[in-house]
Amino acid sequence: MGSPLEVLRAFAGLGVRSFGGPVAHLGYFRNEFVVRRRWLSEAAYADLVALCQFLPGPASSQVAFAIGLERAGYRGALAAWAGFTLPSATALVAFAFGVRWLALATGTALMHGLQLVAVAIVAQAVISMARSFCRGAARVAIALGALLLVLAGGTASAQIAAIAAGGVAGLVVCRDAAPPAGGELPTSVSRAAAVTALAVFGLLLFGLPALRAVTGWQSAALLEAFYRSGALVFGGGHVVLPLLRDAVVAPGWVSDAAFLSGYGAAQAVPGPLFSFAAYLGAVVHVGPGGIAGAALALAAIYLPGLLLLVAALPLWQGLKRARHAAALVAGVHAAVVGLLAAALYTPIWSTAVRSRADFAVAALGLLLLVVFRMPPLVVVAAGALGGLAVGMPQS
Repeated sequence: MGSPLEVLRAFAGLGVRSFGGPVAHLGYFRNEFVVRRRWLSEAAYADLVALCQFLPGPASSQVAFAIGLERAGYRGALAAWAGFTLPSATALVAFAFGVRWLALATGTALMHGLQLVAVAIVAQAVISMARSFCRGAARVAIALGALLLVLAGGTASAQIAAIAAGGVAGLVVCRDAAPPAGGELPTSVSRAAAVTALAVFGLLLFGLPALRAVTGWQSAALLEAFYRSGALVFGGGHVVLPLLRDAVVAPGWVSDAAFLSGYGAAQAVPGPLFSFAAYLGAVVHVGPGGIAGAALALAAIYLPGLLLLVAALPLWQGLKRARHAAALVAGVHAAVVGLLAAALYTPIWSTAVRSRADFAVAALGLLLLVVFRMPPLVVVAAGALGGLAVGMPQS
């Protein structure tokens, strides 16, 4: 058994150097905690990763939380989450305050460049996820069906319906999906704690909308929007983009330009992509805004995934052997590829790409990511420079 301070130090180091997205994060964790520190076995780590891939929420952050939990209890879990998340969240809040000073031509061009970076990043995510989750004609069909449903509906309800329909379709056509392999995962979470976490998850999921409707309290509206987004994310951090966009842009809390600029900036920082919520909480026009708004949004978007993780840990050994569960999740994962592809078209492409020069900048970013495998920080810098080149008024 370790100490929370030990866990905090380990994850804070990862929080400032873990570039590359959730798959890369899992590689960093394995090297740090299986190979170097030997906090858990290879088999237990594989089991933990498998569990977090099954659950909604940010998989790499859930793995970090679980490692901290098993190393130093619940205080260790919070230390792991804070160490891994707060460096990127702090950087994005700083960017949020800087955005208010970017109204001049240079700032507008720079923000447009970051929007073009978002086009490249999400396109890469669609390609990568399609390769992983759309193997075979059946899963491709599920993804295309989800794409059409989301484009036709254009609302959060359509997104939820697409995910649900994907799960049902997976039960029918993805029966060949194999449950994940892995060793026994030791857990200190009791059955009582698991049931309590699941009850709190459900209470907040249904209680926050009721609280918002009854009181009209702006902070409740902010909490509900980010909690709902975090509770519905399957397939990785990029999938939260359309959910967050519907939660904060559709009601007019944040402009599309500010949303995509922040999303582009989120690619330049290490750590989990869910930290993008801190930026949005700082710039939204409801709730406290600023640092308090960032803290509320950040806590709300992470909380559902972490509650579900605590609830699932004692039950995982039985769940992972259920073949119908593997088929369900296979269908959901295929559906989220379609959901993300719809988001790539609108609002990302339709908002950011307005000329041939814009297309060239976005295509260059995608080329750097996919072909040359450049770090996201390099792509963000190239996109920002491209935005300045194509967006500045000619003298």
